[in-house]
Amino acid sequence: MAEQQLQEIALRIASLRDICDLTPAQMAEKLGLTEEEYLRQESGEKDFAISFLCKVADIFGVDVLDLMSGDSPTLSMCCVVKNGEGYDVKRNKRYDYKHLAFTFRNKKAEPFMVTVDPNDEPPVMNTHVGQEFDYVVSGTMQFFIGDISYVLEEGDSVYFDSSLPHAEKAMGNKPTKFIAVVIK
Repeated sequence: MAEQQLQEIALRIASLRDICDLTPAQMAEKLGLTEEEYLRQESGEKDFAISFLCKVADIFGVDVLDLMSGDSPTLSMCCVVKNGEGYDVKRNKRYDYKHLAFTFRNKKAEPFMVTVDPNDEPPVMNTHVGQEFDYVVSGTMQFFIGDISYVLEEGDSVYFDSSLPHAEKAMGNKPTKFIAVVIK
C-alpha cells in the first residue's frame, strides 16, 4: 500500500475511534490484538490486511471503502466497474486488489479483483470473519487453508470459512488473477 494511502487510512481509523469514544485498548480487545499491535496499525506504522480493515469497518459500522478512500459509497441500485478499473488497494508486494463495488452502499459482500505475483516467499496466512468465494480468472495458484492446500487453475473456484487461516500463492512465472468475494 502506498505510504500516503496507508497514513490516510490510519488517520481515518484513529478519528473514527475517537468519534466512537473507544480507547486503543478497547479497539485492540475487539480486534483480538495487543494494544501495541493495534497502535502500530492505527499510526500507519504497519501495513493493513484487508481482514483488519473489514473488522475495523464492522466495529465502526461503516463501509470498508469509507476507511480506504474516505469517500462514502453513494449508489444503492447498481455499481458498474469497467474492465481494468476499480478502486486500487495496494496492500503489499504480494497482492494487488481492485475493489469492484466501491460506489455501492450497504453491501452484503466485498468483491475484489486480486492479482498475485509469483515469488519465493512462504505464504502469509490471514483470517477474517465471514465466508469467501475465490474464482481464478487467469493463471494458477496454490490455495492454502489450515494445514492443507489445493492447486487452482483458470475456471476453478473455492468457497470457504474465512475465519480459518488461508492464503493464495501464484504458481509458475506469471501472475494469477482471481475474483475474491468476501461475505460479511
